[in-house]
Amino acid sequence: MGQNLSVGVYCSTRATVASTRHPRLWWLAGLSIYFLLTYVAQAQQAPISTPAPAIAIPNFWNPRARGERVEAPQTGRAVRFMTDDEFPPLHFAGPDGTPTGFAVELARAVCERLTITCTVQARRFDTLLDALADKQGDVVAAAIPLTAGLRARFLATRPYFRWPARFISRRDRNLPAASATALAGRSIGVVEGSAHEAYLKAYFPKATRKTFTELSAGESALKRGEVEYLFADGLSLALWLNGQEAEGCCGYSGGDYLENRYFGEGIGFVTRTEDAPLARALDDALQRVWDDGKYAELYLRFFPISPF
Repeated sequence: MGQNLSVGVYCSTRATVASTRHPRLWWLAGLSIYFLLTYVAQAQQAPISTPAPAIAIPNFWNPRARGERVEAPQTGRAVRFMTDDEFPPLHFAGPDGTPTGFAVELARAVCERLTITCTVQARRFDTLLDALADKQGDVVAAAIPLTAGLRARFLATRPYFRWPARFISRRDRNLPAASATALAGRSIGVVEGSAHEAYLKAYFPKATRKTFTELSAGESALKRGEVEYLFADGLSLALWLNGQEAEGCCGYSGGDYLENRYFGEGIGFVTRTEDAPLARALDDALQRVWDDGKYAELYLRFFPISPF
């Protein structure tokens, strides 16, 4: 099962990795089917070489940080990537059972840039870090949040994906774009106890919050007009906005929110501390994958609905 994106990193210091698994099984099942169908359809098409203008592709790299090319250490064997196969679109089992997804294909692209042989093995999500520590693999490519606790045990590359928070509202209400000023006195739905609720309390204190125990309840309330806005994880909202349940009622309002304290640093490739040369090579290869357009191609393949 996938991680709980509604609760977010704000509460992660009090939660184990296992407790961050996403509780909405119906959501995961629908998402899995959606991305499997997308994957099959797009796998039969020619690769996309340029971004589609309607889809925002995030850029997590600093062009001034580029240095000399870093080569991967030569170990005489394949670099073993480990992932989970139940969290689309980042990592899931393809039609033939082979691991795929944005994180997995990005790992393969990085290996190609480094001209090294790599393997990808699927494991249960809550065993990935222990397997890495036990040297059952060399790199974890999965949606494990980059936190101080993680960095105390392992090395990680710079983030290649982050979880944007977004506002959505009904299209037919002609509401102002979300901002602290515009939302003063407005009703905003949010998941109770989530990082998103904490963020609203801190930065939108004049808004009227209405909490829900599940994101699906907030989505339904927005559709019925019981709240004017909904604030939550952008990826979850993207799926709902473009699904049958929303019936085209709503759309994004304002921009994305990426504050680390609330929504985390994102995710990167994770290695053991003694494998610093490999971590540096992965970081450099990620920059090259962005520079040559491969990142954009993969993003468009696995995120036809962009949360940014």
